[in-house]
Amino acid sequence: MATNFQPSLILLSLLLFITLTTTLAQAPAPGPPGPTNITKILEKAGQFTTLIRLMKTTQLADQIDTQLNNSNQGMTVFAPTDNAFSSLKPGTLNSLSDQQKVSLLQFHVVPNYLTTSQLQTVSNPLRTQAGDTASNKFPLNVTTSGNQVNVSTGVVDTTVSNSLYTDGTLAVYQVDKVLLPMSLFGPASPAPAPEPVKKKKSGAEADAPAKDDGSASVDASGAVVFGGGLGGLVVVFVTMLWL
Repeated sequence: MATNFQPSLILLSLLLFITLTTTLAQAPAPGPPGPTNITKILEKAGQFTTLIRLMKTTQLADQIDTQLNNSNQGMTVFAPTDNAFSSLKPGTLNSLSDQQKVSLLQFHVVPNYLTTSQLQTVSNPLRTQAGDTASNKFPLNVTTSGNQVNVSTGVVDTTVSNSLYTDGTLAVYQVDKVLLPMSLFGPASPAPAPEPVKKKKSGAEADAPAKDDGSASVDASGAVVFGGGLGGLVVVFVTMLWL
């Protein structure tokens, strides 16, 4: 039996090898990675449910995915955590119109890919998808202190606390405060200065004789004087007769 067992074992091993080789050869090759999906990235990272909900309701998530999958320019997203949104004053988000919510989220998106090292040398103000970087609009400034990256909007200051995702096209960085732009949350513009109050005429000015335009005035004697322009002719009617 010993002489028959060894050939059987060899034959069984050979059959197993052929079967495995055939199976692997027939298995389809792994396909290319799917299109970039910002909400799936945030879901995998956790603690971004509020941001995901806002991105979906404003359709910004679809815009980001479309832009990423049809452009080589790349994108950078600053992602506030759920705690960051919870730290806002009650009713802050509800006080915004739909368009203002879009602008708020766009303020967190830079339309080009920035690595952590590029964030340390970027020119300020950093232009976001919200647009205008002028004062009291949407200025976003990035500075560094050692390896720490600081972000300032003129309303809030925060730091980049974590790099959530990077693939050479999309970079997602965690921030612990919602980036509030000046145009939506900055101080109100000062009210225009009131117009100067017109000075009322004094009694002397009010009693002054009328101009030489044919109108009547009263002189100190109580006479009514009619002024005219015909050679300085003045006709005086005396209201009281002196005997």
